[in-house]
Amino acid sequence: MRNPEFEYVDSSRKESKEQIRKSLTYWKDAWRRLKKNRLAMVGMFGVILIILFGVVGPWFMPYSYSDQNNNFANIPPRLEIYSIGNNEYVYLSKQYNLILVSSKGELITKLTRTNMDVLNKIYVYTYDGEDIVVDYSYRARDNDDGIDITVSYKGLTSEYPAKTVSNKTYRLGSDNLGRDLLTRVMYGARISLTVAFVATIVNLVIGVTYGAISGLEGGLVDDIMMRIVDVINSIPLVLYVILLMVIINNRGLWTIIITLGTVYWVGMARLVRGQVLGLKEQEYVLAARTIGVPKAKIITRHLIPNAMGPIIVSMTMMIPSAVFTESFLSFIGLGISAPQASWGTLANDALPGLSTYPYQLFIPAFAIALTMLSFNFLGDGLRSALDPRLRKG
Repeated sequence: MRNPEFEYVDSSRKESKEQIRKSLTYWKDAWRRLKKNRLAMVGMFGVILIILFGVVGPWFMPYSYSDQNNNFANIPPRLEIYSIGNNEYVYLSKQYNLILVSSKGELITKLTRTNMDVLNKIYVYTYDGEDIVVDYSYRARDNDDGIDITVSYKGLTSEYPAKTVSNKTYRLGSDNLGRDLLTRVMYGARISLTVAFVATIVNLVIGVTYGAISGLEGGLVDDIMMRIVDVINSIPLVLYVILLMVIINNRGLWTIIITLGTVYWVGMARLVRGQVLGLKEQEYVLAARTIGVPKAKIITRHLIPNAMGPIIVSMTMMIPSAVFTESFLSFIGLGISAPQASWGTLANDALPGLSTYPYQLFIPAFAIALTMLSFNFLGDGLRSALDPRLRKG
C-alpha cells in the first residue's frame, strides 16, 4: 500500500545509478590525455611554430638566403647610434665602418672613409661634403667619465651614444657577407626539417617493414636479419657520409638524406621487431594464422596497427636526432654547400668571429635547441598518452 504522505515519481523520471560516459576510441583517448600534459602541448606549439617559421616565413622576407650587401656586413640586431645633428645618426661597426642610420634603426648607407690615422686611432669619413671625425683613442686611456668614442661633425661632438635601437633592416643582424641572418635561419629551418622529415619517412618505411618481417619469421631468418642490422649499426655515421660523397661525387642535401636513410632505420627495425615478437603470440594473430591469412596481411592488418603507438613515439624522437645529425654534418663541412644555409653551416660560419659577433652563433644554436626541445617534449607526451602502461586516467 502506498503512503499518502509521499509523492511518488514516475518511473520515466528516474535516473540510472550508473554514470554513463561517452565512449572514446583509442586515439581520442590518447588525445585527451595528451592535452593534459602541458609540456607536450608546449612542444606541439613549438613544433608548429618552427614549421611555419621555415615554410611560410621566407615568403614575407624582402631578401633571399643568398642576397649580399657587403656595405652592411656584421651589423648586430641592436645598434648604439651617435647623433650628428638634424635628427641624423650614425652607427660605428666593430670593423671601423660608419653607417648612416635613421632614428628608428634603418640602415641607410655606408659612409666613405677618407683618412685613417691608425697610430692615433682617428678615422675621418665624409658625409654631405663635410668630414665626420671619429676618435677611438679614448679606448686606450683610463677614463673615469666613461667616454669610449667621440664623433664630431660640423662642430658638434657626441661622446656617448644617443640611444640604442633595434636593427630594422636586418632584424637578427647580418653575417660577414652582409646577408640577412633571419632569412638564412628561416631557410636553414627548411633544410634541416626537410632532411629530418624525409629521412624519418624513409626510416619508417624501411625500419617497420624490416623489423616486422624479422620478428614474425623468427628463427634463422631473424638471426640473419639482426646480424645485418648489427653490422650497419657498427659503422660510424661520418664514415658513411664520406663514402657516399666519394661514390656520389657530390656534397649536398640529397647526400645527407641518402646517408640518414641508409642508417637511421636500424633503431626503428629493432623497436618494431621487439613489438612484433610480443604481439605474434596473441590470440588474434594465432587465429589469423589458423584460418590461413597471408603473412603480409597479418603484418599490415594486425601487427603494425597494434604497434603504432611506440612507432609514432619513436618517429617523434627520431626527428630531433636527425636535425642534430644534419646540423653536425654541416658544421664539420660535410653538409650542404654554399650559398645554401642550414643551421649547422650558419654555426660554422660564425665560429671565426665568435668573440666579436656572438649573435651569429647563438641564433642558429638557439634554433637547434628549440627544435630539439619541442620535439622531445612532444615525444615524451606521446609516449605517456599512447603507452597503456603509463596511463593515469
